[in-house]
Amino acid sequence: MPRVVAVGSAARAFTLGAAEIDVEASTVGAMIKTLDTLFPGFGEHIERRMAIAIDGEIHQDASGAPLRPDTEVYLFPRIGGG
Repeated sequence: MPRVVAVGSAARAFTLGAAEIDVEASTVGAMIKTLDTLFPGFGEHIERRMAIAIDGEIHQDASGAPLRPDTEVYLFPRIGGG
């Protein structure tokens, strides 16, 4: 199962403090839906406020990206600025 690591206190507020969650999903989009089912409101928070790194590579549009059973997905706050 892909492992999701939630970085930051705002993300962990949704996950009841859990920093790592194993999620049954074959794509990032499915992972977000599953996380939203487990932790209502977390999916929207991810889409609006989180950046996604899959196995160390940051993705701009990750919704269709495939996930393998050994994949590590990091969710971390987006960096704003200009």
